[in-house]
Amino acid sequence: SDDGLQGMRTMLMQKLEAEFGADGVELRRMEMVGPQVGKDLRKQGLLAIVYAMIGILIYISWRFELRFAVGAIVALIHDVVLTFGAFSLFDKEIGLPIIAAFLAIIGYSLNDTIIVYDRIRENRGRYNDKGFPTIINRSINETLSRTLMTSLTTLLVVLSLFIFGGGGIHDFAFALLVGVIVGTYSS
Repeated sequence: SDDGLQGMRTMLMQKLEAEFGADGVELRRMEMVGPQVGKDLRKQGLLAIVYAMIGILIYISWRFELRFAVGAIVALIHDVVLTFGAFSLFDKEIGLPIIAAFLAIIGYSLNDTIIVYDRIRENRGRYNDKGFPTIINRSINETLSRTLMTSLTTLLVVLSLFIFGGGGIHDFAFALLVGVIVGTYSS
């Protein structure tokens, strides 16, 4: 409400003027975002995650096959649910930066998944007589070193952000840290 905002403005100005003097302080603008706006933004962010998953399902169905698309979506849901679980376990708040981290996790994990799927598609043409489980095993083994090197490099950067990034980026980096670990495993 305007009364609450005005009262906060008065209190803030009094404290700042007491600390810096009346001539040293100028408050140019003060706004307040209410809980309804925050709730709406969080809802829109979660819808963005759902829409991203639907888009991914369509893309992978078109690019590969429907059975691969279902596997990729299950892996992505697995990554997001485990990261949400880590936030719940450590009692961390989920806000817009965290939803952005979830979208980044989806993209990161999807990249690894598509690389494995591409290798499976290539190996199906080469080793079709070996059987599908053998093709999958061979494809994962062929992409494993690339996945581990990429994940390790990303993990080092995210770990640095987590340790040295400060409070403003701490939860975002935590989400990415959990997401990279879980995404590497699920890919």
